[in-house]
Amino acid sequence: MKDTALKVLSTSTVRVQTDGDNVLPEPSDAFVSSPFVEQVVARAMVYIEAGYPIHFSGSAGTGKTTLAFHVAAQIGRPVTLIHGDDEFGSSDLVGRDIGYRKHKLVDNFIHSVLKTEEEMKSLWMDNRLTTACQNGDTLIYDEFNRTPPEANNALLSVLSEKILNLPKLRRSGEGYIEVNKDFHAIFTSNPEEYAGVHKTQDALIDRLITINLGHYDRETEIQITIAKSGISREDAEMIVDIVRELRGVGVNNHRPTVRACIAIGKIIGIHGSHARWNDNFFRWVCRDVLSADTAKVTRGGQSIMMEKLEEVIRKVCGERKQVKRKERKRN
Repeated sequence: MKDTALKVLSTSTVRVQTDGDNVLPEPSDAFVSSPFVEQVVARAMVYIEAGYPIHFSGSAGTGKTTLAFHVAAQIGRPVTLIHGDDEFGSSDLVGRDIGYRKHKLVDNFIHSVLKTEEEMKSLWMDNRLTTACQNGDTLIYDEFNRTPPEANNALLSVLSEKILNLPKLRRSGEGYIEVNKDFHAIFTSNPEEYAGVHKTQDALIDRLITINLGHYDRETEIQITIAKSGISREDAEMIVDIVRELRGVGVNNHRPTVRACIAIGKIIGIHGSHARWNDNFFRWVCRDVLSADTAKVTRGGQSIMMEKLEEVIRKVCGERKQVKRKERKRN
């Protein structure tokens, strides 16, 4: 009897889903709530409940990421976090091929028949956008405009048609997934003039409701400085007023931000100093923390940064001293 050889070859694609690396945010006791903040959060929640993704846009130090996590805590779903990156491609959001798995079976049970089965499987690893869409997580895409615009194209169908395209999986019949009804998205971005930031495609911006954030009001900045540094209200008021005064100086009126207030507050708190004109340590800290924000202030081609900074500290401290004197007289 003539030997017979049978060979079966099959190919397919297998999705490999990663273990969840999301987090469940909880409202923080350290979060500073003020009428200004509460209004922003209330607006954001209305848009979220109506089914729209929200976009916090503003300069560095305006609390965009903190607000994003606070809103996510109100939603109550696990959070998937993505940080924008200039090296990103669409596969870093959606997923990618990670290799192959080959299985071969040789059956020679009947001596005159040699049966060979080979199975080749392409392995596909889901990335965070796919996982969030499938599980119904809240996606926080922080500084999303640091990612090249073409890499974010996968978001267009997610936010409008509620479908995520997975083109490389079409051979296995999984060319797309339907977005879970519990999926929500919160984006943050810096201004386009910032280094490393890309111009965002209009089609994506058109799908978002943008809340433009400026600096907090004075009272909110005072409360944040106290909460983050532990200093007295009197010291916090002095620091915040100095920082706010400097925002009108120089070529970048977005800086210094509340982060500078927190840094100065923490340092003088640890050292045991106070925000006073006659406290040399306080003045040194102000120079070091705030110098980068006023370095381009010039007169006749010469930097007058130190002179201007001293002038602002003297002015604010002097005004505060006069206010305290008047308060004592009234009492």
